[in-house]
Amino acid sequence: MQNPDSLHASAGRRLMLLSTLCFVANVLLIRALGQGPGDVWAVSALRFCAGLTLCLGIYRRELDARALFTHPRLILRGVIGGAATYAFYLTVVELGAGRAIFLNNTYVVWSGLLAVPLLAERFSPRLAVGAICALAGLGLLTGVFRGQLSANPYDAVALVGAVAAAWVVVAIRRLHRDGLSTPTIFASQCVYGLILCAPFLVLTPPHLTADGLGGFLVAGVLAGAGQLAMTRAYRDLSVAEGALIQMLVPLGIATGGVVFFGEHLGATDAVGGALILGGSLLPAVVRRRRTT
Repeated sequence: MQNPDSLHASAGRRLMLLSTLCFVANVLLIRALGQGPGDVWAVSALRFCAGLTLCLGIYRRELDARALFTHPRLILRGVIGGAATYAFYLTVVELGAGRAIFLNNTYVVWSGLLAVPLLAERFSPRLAVGAICALAGLGLLTGVFRGQLSANPYDAVALVGAVAAAWVVVAIRRLHRDGLSTPTIFASQCVYGLILCAPFLVLTPPHLTADGLGGFLVAGVLAGAGQLAMTRAYRDLSVAEGALIQMLVPLGIATGGVVFFGEHLGATDAVGGALILGGSLLPAVVRRRRTT
């Protein structure tokens, strides 16, 4: 008979993979619809609104609305999560997508390290090797190693955002241990994300057309579904392994660029993609071989 913990971990991996598919579809759809730099906050607000709608419409009985405004760690998760989102968008504009994505995705390492003292989880050698391989592959795929390497103040912003994102992942796992439901944990991001978006929407009014609004709402539902699946997956997966699987998102976006937008990936990109794939799946493959 298979170990129940192993069954839960397998279900968590499937949910995490589902979340990566949703996130990839979200990014590709937004790219296909097109958006101006000033519309980022409008798209984010639509994403948070769609997430809240999912929570209220499907998981209303599981949603603890009172905890959203009374549970200190839940509030902090929402605020820091919103700040990390802002840091990511800011660094994409100031550093370029490749460098920003690479630096922000170092959260895979930070989250694994933070989980050791905060959650008493083990950052095993296979997770460390997988993280190093995936980050090296991401560097090749985004071309960050080919770019200018001089210091930029926004590099620090990106790294702080990565540490903040790592803390959020650890907080999600901790909040599950506190007995809070997945919809409640996810709703905190939506509520405080909307609060963060509000002033930017006033300062930079969006230019979304009526025709594109429906598409962006669909993109928001995809992002909400991905966030719900990811949040639930962290109930059964360690922080390091879950974050590592999320590294498949940049690879999926790059693959979608080839399939849907006619982009070309060179040999270096292919090597980078293989490293991401291998590094992300290494922990699960090694564990499965040990249990068979």
